[in-house]
Amino acid sequence: MKTEIISKNELLAHWLGHRNLTRQAIEKFPEEALFNYKVEGMRTFAEMIQELLGIAVPGLQEIVNNKSGELNEKFSYTTKAQLLQAWDEATPQISALFDKIPTERFSEEFNLFGQYNSPIIHSIFYFIDNEIHHRGQGFVYLRLLGIQPPFFWERD
Repeated sequence: MKTEIISKNELLAHWLGHRNLTRQAIEKFPEEALFNYKVEGMRTFAEMIQELLGIAVPGLQEIVNNKSGELNEKFSYTTKAQLLQAWDEATPQISALFDKIPTERFSEEFNLFGQYNSPIIHSIFYFIDNEIHHRGQGFVYLRLLGIQPPFFWERD
């Protein structure tokens, strides 16, 4: 007998909480720094956000449609308003697509972006973990800029 630790709806709520916190981090950035500030060997926070936008919805679309595609994380956003709009448009899409994945498929192997073959649940964990990772980098940037990042536990 299998014991459920977390429900599908709880997992989605957890992810959406992280998305809300990442949105708060984007809002904290001065526009100039969002697109230009970086530490050697790292990308700007805007580039990291564009990667996240290129992974979550497209990845879920691949899973829902059971059709692998190519990863595209390059967009032509040039303002904070454009990034925030794209972020806000992606969030309800994530909810809708996530709801279309039957729980039984979570253990199914899937070749995400034609490169990453793993169980679907691992891809979903990757979407969340990658966002947390890049948000942490953004938090470091904010601190280096003398800006207090949002508290990581305030995800509402």
